[in-house]
Amino acid sequence: MITIGVDTGGTFTDFIYKDGARTGTYKTLSTPHNPSEAVLRGLTHIVRELGLGRVDGCGLAIIHGSTVATNAILERKGVPTALVTNAGFTDVIEIGRQNRSRLYDLAYVRDPHIVPPGLRFGVDGRVDSDGRIIAPLDEEGLRETVAHIRESGAQSVAVCLLFSFLRPEHEKRVGELLAKLDVPVSLSHEILAEFREFERTSTTVVNAYVSPIMTRYLTDLREATRGNTLSVMQSNGGSISADTAMRESVRTILSGPAGGAVGALELGAAAGFGKLITFDMGGTSTDVSLMDSALPLTMQSSIAGYPVKVPMIDIHTVGAGGGSMASIDPGGSLAVGPESAGAAPGPVCYGKSGTTVTVTDANLYLGRIVPEHFLGGGMSLDEPGARRAVDALAATLSLDPVELAEGVLAIANANMERAIRVISVEKGYDPREFTLLSFGGAGGMHCAELARLLSMPRVLIPQNPGLLSAVGMLLADVIKDNSRTVMLDAADCSPTSLDGLFKEMEAQGLDELRAEGVREEQVSFERLLDMRYQGQSFEIIVPHGSDPVETFQQLHEKHYGHRNPGKPVEVVNLRLRSRGHQEKPTFPVRPEGTPTPSPAALLGTRPAIFGRTSHDTAIFDRSALKPGNVIPGPAIITEYSSTIVVPPATTARTDSHSNLLLELEP
Repeated sequence: MITIGVDTGGTFTDFIYKDGARTGTYKTLSTPHNPSEAVLRGLTHIVRELGLGRVDGCGLAIIHGSTVATNAILERKGVPTALVTNAGFTDVIEIGRQNRSRLYDLAYVRDPHIVPPGLRFGVDGRVDSDGRIIAPLDEEGLRETVAHIRESGAQSVAVCLLFSFLRPEHEKRVGELLAKLDVPVSLSHEILAEFREFERTSTTVVNAYVSPIMTRYLTDLREATRGNTLSVMQSNGGSISADTAMRESVRTILSGPAGGAVGALELGAAAGFGKLITFDMGGTSTDVSLMDSALPLTMQSSIAGYPVKVPMIDIHTVGAGGGSMASIDPGGSLAVGPESAGAAPGPVCYGKSGTTVTVTDANLYLGRIVPEHFLGGGMSLDEPGARRAVDALAATLSLDPVELAEGVLAIANANMERAIRVISVEKGYDPREFTLLSFGGAGGMHCAELARLLSMPRVLIPQNPGLLSAVGMLLADVIKDNSRTVMLDAADCSPTSLDGLFKEMEAQGLDELRAEGVREEQVSFERLLDMRYQGQSFEIIVPHGSDPVETFQQLHEKHYGHRNPGKPVEVVNLRLRSRGHQEKPTFPVRPEGTPTPSPAALLGTRPAIFGRTSHDTAIFDRSALKPGNVIPGPAIITEYSSTIVVPPATTARTDSHSNLLLELEP
């Protein structure tokens, strides 16, 4: 079967396919108004390249990283959504928690909630914290509520009742009556079976808000690709069927970046590097993550200010990409981002009516992009237009144009450096102990200078770095995450005492994987515990092993710098990762040869500016480099999906996996 990974980004949509031993890649500009246009354009290109004729009926396995759910919540373009909860608790989603992200902004006005007060409905009935029904569900009042929702015009409904994760009968009954409305209904005990009603309600509401949008998108895409298998990447690093993604769209919020993280971990491990800081710089944003031989998971994410408590890879995003626009701030100084030119109009050099200088234009001005080799020569660049735009902005700021262009890059690099410090230094990790794994279309132009800012000794750049998120989708397993709130004293929890509860969860996980088409012999389970000291408000995820309390103490000390062995420890939630292992593509290993690249690899030289000094810079074709080749900086290495800049005082070497390893001189 031919497998295709598809990653929709803000600027480009990326494709990689594997047909036996044959692989191929393709990039096309994204179509933000309708992302499926770019997806179908790329799929059509690939099937023609493979000689298959039409997209439909080819028997392809398509794994898709989508931004549809993300954009729907960021742009507030979901459907009108109603909330049904317990009477007296309808405003929990508005009240939230006491933490405030802009505490000292005296002019701050909070955006209206995506569920307005008029679409929040309370019903009588109560389950207590022990799972006992202490007040029956008011069926007559519930029917009136259903009638009001019908009249309201709501196109989706979220249901979140107190302690439904312990006893969901009331919530199920509400769902049965709402089914008569013929609109999607999201039940909290199915989306997130955990305590903390605010986060559970928020997660369920977000799912209800975006699921109809995702359903329309995937239905249209599946119709256009009928006769093929369509799966969607989740935020947790696994894939799910399109049907599941339609029902539980909240699990796809970080779909694309999760693919990049999966690919980075696999390729980093193959190259011998387990301690990684990943750096994914695309056209619109930059995603960074810290990995210590495993994918970092978090349950404390939020999007557009709304908590989302489903498991996600811990990725930090900043608005710095190749399309980030340069501007003049209110104080008259140069600023870069977070606004992006995106795919339309794009950077000035794209020649699509863009007029604002971007990071890509600054790189081109400094000679760090080779126009005739951009996107493998498949996309022409308007270099004179970019130069005019840089010159004009420099004149406005009374700066030398070279100084302006380098200033744009310096500000973008500083923004990305801060992002990496958030996930490393601020969490007790020393970046100097890690390898920077760079990918994304724009990452190769900034990674060496970023590593130098962080005193990191090396940078690893895989093949096709601009397509690594799509590669990660080919490497992803089918994963189901289940959780259950238990609130137990850890002293009473032996390795065997929780076995019965975990076995129940494993049976559920196995059933869900079977529904995804996974065979039982492909399944493995990972047991995890959410643990904390009594009185704490947040938990640490701990592997379920022979001594989870000691493991918790060690992790607490690692995260916070101290442990408290005399304090009682609680097990708050049980977690289970059910993994359906998939056949994964293998990547060839080649023997290393001589340090000197072949003459065919050298494409020529061109002037490029580093530190306001022009250097004669060698240009290399990465596809002609062989393992063992060494390239001293300054140099520019071109390939189809990216451009890699090797600055002065930096050396690039090709390893046996065809990765580029940049070594920085002190």
